[in-house]
Amino acid sequence: MKKYEASIGLEIHVQLRTRSKAFSRSRCSFAEEPNTATDPVTMGLPGALPVINFEAIRQTVRAGMLFHSQIADLCRWDRKNYFYPDNPKNYQITQQAQPLCVGGHIEIELPGPARNIQGKHLFVRLNRIHLEEDVGKLTHDGNRSLVDFNRAGVPLAEIVTEPDMHSPEEASACLNSVRNCLAYAKISECDMEKGQMRCDVNVSLRPLGEEKLGIRVEYKNLNSISGVRNAISHEIARQERILSEGRSVRRETRRWDAQKNSSEGLRSKETEHDYCYFPDPDLMAVRLPASLLAEIHAQLPERPFDRQRRFMEKFQLPYTLTSVLCPSRPLSDFFEETLQLHANPRAIANLIANDLLREISQHGHATDDFRLHPEDLAALVRSVDEGKLSKQAAQDLLAHMYQTGKHFDELADSFLRETDASPIDIELLCREAIAACPKAVEEFRKGKSTAINAIKGAVMKAAKGKANPADIDRVLLTLLRQ
Repeated sequence: MKKYEASIGLEIHVQLRTRSKAFSRSRCSFAEEPNTATDPVTMGLPGALPVINFEAIRQTVRAGMLFHSQIADLCRWDRKNYFYPDNPKNYQITQQAQPLCVGGHIEIELPGPARNIQGKHLFVRLNRIHLEEDVGKLTHDGNRSLVDFNRAGVPLAEIVTEPDMHSPEEASACLNSVRNCLAYAKISECDMEKGQMRCDVNVSLRPLGEEKLGIRVEYKNLNSISGVRNAISHEIARQERILSEGRSVRRETRRWDAQKNSSEGLRSKETEHDYCYFPDPDLMAVRLPASLLAEIHAQLPERPFDRQRRFMEKFQLPYTLTSVLCPSRPLSDFFEETLQLHANPRAIANLIANDLLREISQHGHATDDFRLHPEDLAALVRSVDEGKLSKQAAQDLLAHMYQTGKHFDELADSFLRETDASPIDIELLCREAIAACPKAVEEFRKGKSTAINAIKGAVMKAAKGKANPADIDRVLLTLLRQ
């Protein structure tokens, strides 16, 4: 019987999409030669003064608005003092006392009982979102450590949740939701492999029914969603074991070893006093006018879950399709652009979610590398609806368009000639299917309308997908009602 409840809070660090760093003109870069994207401000050289990057502020405000935060009338900057080799100034510019965004919530979806069933939606409360600067990158090589300051000073939005989550699944769902929302708004690419999104996890356990939170343990700089999920599972089990033995959990920071699926203690957990926060004397406070906030809000994109609900309600698309389309803005944009040219949402969504994504996966291309235009996909679906192409021929044509880069008009004639060159005797195939499926015929004639699908499937199989489904329906209904 379960005796304890886990309380989980996340601190999600997201690199913002800007051309220059948070407080200097040095460029933001990735995978360049080490220590080539730096300047005196980044390196903390004497006399170098920081200058606020307004685009970093704007992107942080956009993130706050996406997550329903209250945007502060006035925000200030603080110095977080600590000594570490990847921190050239020996302090980090952050927002301790007056952050840009306060409160808010993140909508998450838990896994359903099956992949084709929508899971439960929950809301995770936010404590704050503040803007700060990233540190450099340490690479450990035997007995020495190498430091690259290219990343130092890159603007970070730190998204701090309340300890509202109670399982590894809820925490990973929260990370997925944050990543999808920020990528939708082009606030960040959120590529965890590139370090653009990292996560600190705080886990505590308390007896069931207890209101007071237990002693929390922190894991820092987890760089994958599976790593977050595994570290939380491990820590919950570790704390349960300690508490069951009558011992006390120590407040500390631990390191997660993904290879060994184990953790080790690093140091006792710091408090705010350890960092000796004080206002940064080189940076002025920032006040954002209401007109600017209104302008930023007006330009926000539709949130992924809001778009999914609209697709399901307006276009009657099932969860199996919307769960594929809506987490990706390029994919759902492509769907809506095609839909404007031909109004058959179900057919368009099926071709994108099944056939187009299969081609992308098989060729190892990026998920937004569609290699065909909305006009081509709309023409393809229109040809099927008009009976000029079978569904199988349309799927083959889509694959050919993707692989060759040619347009629908360049390839359609040859596919239509091929279809016309070998006409199919649909009535003969329907009679053979009726004779081969006596049980389905009997059920249909007794009033079970869905029984016709078994007979229809047999016809499609015999026709090798080249027959028009509408023609099959018409002939089958005529024969079955005789």
